[in-house]
Amino acid sequence: MTVDIRLVLASVGLLWYAGLWAVGLLGCWAARKRYRLRPRSPLAAAPASSVPGVSILRPLKGLDTNLYENLESTFVQEYPNYEILLSVADENDQALPVAQELISKYPNVNCRIVIGEEMVGANPKVNNLIRSYRQAANDILWVIDSNVTVHPGTLARSVDALVGPPSPTVPRKRIALVHHVPFAIVTESRIGSRIEEAFLNTNHAKMYLAINTVAVESCVMGKSNLYRRSDLERVNASLKPIQSSDPTAAQPGPCGLPVFGRFLAEDNMIASSLWHELGARHDLSCDIARNVVGNMSLSDYIWRRVRWIRVRKYMVLSATLIEPFTESVVLAIICASSIRYLFGTQLWISICIHFALWMYVDLDVYASLAGHPLPASIRWQFGAAWVARELLALPIFLFAIFGSEVTWRGRTYRVLRNGEVARAEKSRSWFQRLRQPTNYDPIDAEL
Repeated sequence: MTVDIRLVLASVGLLWYAGLWAVGLLGCWAARKRYRLRPRSPLAAAPASSVPGVSILRPLKGLDTNLYENLESTFVQEYPNYEILLSVADENDQALPVAQELISKYPNVNCRIVIGEEMVGANPKVNNLIRSYRQAANDILWVIDSNVTVHPGTLARSVDALVGPPSPTVPRKRIALVHHVPFAIVTESRIGSRIEEAFLNTNHAKMYLAINTVAVESCVMGKSNLYRRSDLERVNASLKPIQSSDPTAAQPGPCGLPVFGRFLAEDNMIASSLWHELGARHDLSCDIARNVVGNMSLSDYIWRRVRWIRVRKYMVLSATLIEPFTESVVLAIICASSIRYLFGTQLWISICIHFALWMYVDLDVYASLAGHPLPASIRWQFGAAWVARELLALPIFLFAIFGSEVTWRGRTYRVLRNGEVARAEKSRSWFQRLRQPTNYDPIDAEL
């Protein structure tokens, strides 16, 4: 019996295509269910003594776009018991006057500035946060980037998700981390900014929500994360379960935030550690982290995508390698080729239907997160950026997958195993790197 290999490939291709559509529709459904209604948390009006205290940690460096409004959004949280710690590494940082002005404007908010960093690894964000982490008065920490603005009800709803009672009908594992889907807000209509907006607010959000709805593995971005310091002090980034039945047991050796200073994607690694080492789970509140995108060129966008593909390659290789086969252009080719072989349908018909439906679902996700449909004023710009994002996805991936150096905040790093990084020296020719590959600052092995 002869097996028609083309029939097998066409059938497998169509099944893969249907599976990816199921994932996309799951993300679309999750966005509708979670974000189209955002009720006020009862914690917002509760007495301060009856709610858990929260320490909000915001690392600052320079004048991020919309910095004043971003920081102010944490000063006006509808929650009765929180403090704010604004961290800067340098006493001459340009963000300091903005922070001081807000402290003067809101004298009743418990806020202080923490100046200075501690070098615990190659990650400058972690180095900047260490002193605030140690000085925080509360166990629950909300780490939120300086380019993010949030709704006043975000903290109360997030605490609800973190410490709320388990459902009596649907048992679930303990929640160790609450995170928020990033949603891009464009303030300057540059091509890179628009493409970043189209990416974060459609395809990225759709897949992010689908993965977190299935919840078979940790998948977290660090724009806005809420977790307990007591939990973080029990894990060491080994991703191995704690070998003890004691619910307060910790991993041997150093634990806590300092051990994550050797990772570029420390947020993802913290989430994975809480998931695997504590056996806990994550949750999303019905809020978004409004990521204010500033003046981003096309080059900035490309190098940002390259950076995170290279980091993911060393953290989740198998998932990274199948990434191109989840993108719309490759899926369109798979679908059209399979349907043509199986049913004789012309390629252009399948491709046109595919992209029309794909964009419709993406725009529905946008409407759920934004709380309104795509504004008519940016419809054509957004559409063009969406097309550019889809067309650029495969070339960017192919470029990124064969490298290991990344640039972040003006510094160059080499990504090592498990997503660890080391500072790289000034770029050399490929021949020089071949002859002398050890041109990187070592990281303290104790970390």
